[in-house]
Parts: sequence; C-alpha cells; structure tokens
Amino acid sequence: MSVSVIIKWGGQEYSISSLSEEDTVMDLKQSIKTLTGVLPERQKLLGLKVKGKPAEDEVKLGSLKLKPNTKIMMMGTREESLEEVLAPPPENDDVVNDFDIEEEVIEVENREENLAKIARRVKEYKVEELNPPREGKRLLVLDVDYTLFDHKSCAETGQELMRPYLHEFLTSAYEDYDIVIWSATSMKWIDAKMKELGVTDNPNYKIMFMLDSAAMITVHTPKRGVVEVKPLGVIWGKYGEFYNRKNTVMFDDIGRNFLMNPQNGLKIRPFMKAHLNREKDRELYKLAQYLKEIAKLDDFSGLNHKHWERWVKKNKQTKKTYIITY
Repeated sequence: MSVSVIIKWGGQEYSISSLSEEDTVMDLKQSIKTLTGVLPERQKLLGLKVKGKPAEDEVKLGSLKLKPNTKIMMMGTREESLEEVLAPPPENDDVVNDFDIEEEVIEVENREENLAKIARRVKEYKVEELNPPREGKRLLVLDVDYTLFDHKSCAETGQELMRPYLHEFLTSAYEDYDIVIWSATSMKWIDAKMKELGVTDNPNYKIMFMLDSAAMITVHTPKRGVVEVKPLGVIWGKYGEFYNRKNTVMFDDIGRNFLMNPQNGLKIRPFMKAHLNREKDRELYKLAQYLKEIAKLDDFSGLNHKHWERWVKKNKQTKKTYIITY
C-alpha cells in the first residue's frame, strides 16, 4: 500500500506519494530532505506519534495509520552558507558510532523490502551526468567527508582540509576507472565541497556524476535498528551495461554503508585533524597503487578489500623479486 502525505514547512506544502507502508519514518525524512534541503537530523515532524510518543526513525509508516494526504507540520532549518557546510552536522559522529559489519551476520542484501527500495531509487532518483561512462572502465565510488576531506576541523579554506595526494590519486584512478562521488549529505553541499577542493573542473580527470543522501536507503538490522546505507544497486540498476559487482569498488570511512554490498566496500581510514595529519597521511597514495593493481583483474568478486595493504605489499615484493632474479 502506498502512503501519501503533505508536509507543511516554511509557508509551503510539499506532497510526498512515493513511499509505502513498509518504509520508515527515516525514509519519510529523506524524502522531505530531497524536497526542502532540511537534513533529517534537523527535522521535527509534529503529529507523528506512537502510543502518545513521537515516532522513532525506525517506525514503519504503515503502523502510523495515516490517512491519504495527511498534513504534517515540520519544524527545521537548512544550512545556508559554506561555513556550515564545512562544520559538522549537529550531534552527529558517524565515525565514532560506526560498527564493523562483521560483528553480526546480517543478511540484508536479498531482503525483498530492501530490493524494493533500491528499485524505487533506480526509477525515481535523477542522476545529473557530468561526463558519460567509458567503455571497458571499472567503477570507483568515493565518499567525501573523512574520506577525501576533513569536514570537522577549522580552516580558512577547504584546501587546508583536503586529504593529501587527492588530485594525484584521482588522476591515477581515472586511467582505469570511471569515478562517482557519493556523500550522505545534500547535493548542494557536495557540489560546494567539490568546487572548493578543485575536483569538479580538474583538467587531469573527470567525475562521471555525484550522488547525495536521497540515493541512499534505510535497512533494519537486528542489533542496531534502522541505519542508512549506500546500495551500489542504484548505480548498477541505472548503468548495468557498464558496471556490476565484478568491476566496482567503493571507498568509505563508514563500514555500515556497505551493508547491501559488503564484497565491494573498502573501509578507508578516516582523515581527521588535518592540521596534525596532512604531512603524514599517505592513504590515498597507497590506495592509488592498489587500484592500479586490481584494475588488471577481470573480476573483483574474489578480492577481500579488507586486506588491501597486504595486496600492495605483496605485489611490491613480487616486482622486487622479479627485478633481482631477471
């Protein structure tokens, strides 16, 4: 059964009719964010209650018994300046609260409700393609905050918070991979950060497109409740002719973002405290070597990206041995 509601905010009304009774309050908040630009953590929805208490994010919409086109008042403000983009979201520390997806065996990949959400994103999410896919290239999907950029430290410019070797890394990767940026924020701020870092119009590489939080889905886990993830199925569903499980790798500092595609995720060390670490962080420098090596493979599905450093070291040693014994 579909759910249709009308959100009242800022003197305007926003109609939402793309959700189902199996979707959660968090899914509703994500839809609201797409329409208004207000982040879920800044939203307060008045009138959504369960047993007299405000409905939690994991509550399914079907349990709220909403009548068609129920009007819901929202309170909340959107960010309006680049300074706020560079500042941390309120009371949000995903790196600290992240969990290793191996802590518990969670079979979420093939759950019908999760696949339905992906199918909906494939159908409804509009990708603004910046550059076309290239035949024969692998796919590299990159997170932004703490992966390419320290979004919590203070600085006069975004360049000071950029992870070392970023442009060298992207230049090298572009030789073998089409590159997609996927951040759990809004597109407005992703675009602002990429321009600030000099990524958008760099002459040495091209970004194919960027995805924001509206392309993510929520999944239910037994111990952690409802969490947001980045399902690569959204990209594969739109670009199945070019990319699939065998030729895609995703870098993110948040392990749970890989729950729908754990085999394709590489958990990068978070880049934090840029003023202390910018001189010694070599993560992207080493990962460029890893990407170059695995690009020679026809199928990534046999790789365990958790041991990527071991792979780099092994291949370096093999090359040294070859040179010595040749």
